[in-house]
Amino acid sequence: MLNSTLKSLGLYDRLTRKIPGTKPSALPLKFKIILAFGAIYLIWGSTYLGIRFAIETIPPFFMMGCRSLLAGGVLYAWARWRGVDRPQLIHWVRAAFIGVLLFLGGHGALAWSEQIIPSGIAAIIVATNPIWMTTLQAFRLHDNPLTSRVIFGLAIGLGGVFLLVEPTKLLNGLPVDPVGAVVLTIGTISWAVGSVYSKNVDLPKSSTLVAGMTQLCGGGALLFVSLLSRETVSLSSVSVRSLVSMLYLVAFGSISALTAYIWLLKKTTPARVSTHAYVNPIVALFVGWLAGGELLSQRILFAALLMLIGVAAILSRNSTKRIPVRQKRPATGLSLNNISEEHKY
Repeated sequence: MLNSTLKSLGLYDRLTRKIPGTKPSALPLKFKIILAFGAIYLIWGSTYLGIRFAIETIPPFFMMGCRSLLAGGVLYAWARWRGVDRPQLIHWVRAAFIGVLLFLGGHGALAWSEQIIPSGIAAIIVATNPIWMTTLQAFRLHDNPLTSRVIFGLAIGLGGVFLLVEPTKLLNGLPVDPVGAVVLTIGTISWAVGSVYSKNVDLPKSSTLVAGMTQLCGGGALLFVSLLSRETVSLSSVSVRSLVSMLYLVAFGSISALTAYIWLLKKTTPARVSTHAYVNPIVALFVGWLAGGELLSQRILFAALLMLIGVAAILSRNSTKRIPVRQKRPATGLSLNNISEEHKY
């Protein structure tokens, strides 16, 4: 069913096409690629509602901290068990800085904001991450200059954000809480800063090891903030839905889908993997509407369309101009630029 749907949309060959210079893939490999894309599309799109369910009876910083520590511990142990060398102290220092930006800033803001804004709206705001990353990279010397297409994407995407948080009713839609939207936007910028910083930082070459390290450090930071903010957890008050949702986020959002994402980066081009930026918000909107009873108005749909057009303009520019440059540069370490783009889920 999934294969036939993708073929009818003309996406099957594009998604399963490998990087130039690699051996042709057999049909079983194509099937695995389709399953991996389905995982990052559907699982990551559904994690927003999972976060909303989890924080119903579990405090947001404590929940995200436990999620990151559990997932990070599994990934780190798995990498070490497979024979990956022990990271150096400097690697831990850099991973801690990145983990604070990604998981305390990104995950923390996401979980906290979902207390007051719908999960589908949160997914749309998070989808603007490529906009902030492009803006930040433009300030780097000769790195990703602001071309006319990028400026168009920035303007359209930010227009969608403004429409989403417009404090007056528009097209029969209800307003989105501006505080939650602003906090989540700041968190998305924090994620972008961590991603850009990690781009040229020397880290272990094992992506699984680095993902585990950053989650362990970020999870520790989240629990520290939970302690400072005096979040209290009573096991008797934790609902079954919240507990199951948190375990789902750990097992599927932070381990299974992330593993599929890292594997896809090795089997196809980053530009094709980045198509999740278009799909995840749409999945989150409809999952929130179907399973969470969230509003799905014309205003929200139009704002989502504007943001996705902006993201598409920026990513299409990056996929045509930046990938060849990356292929020519020798790899000195691991860049989290691709891994962290969607690991906020």
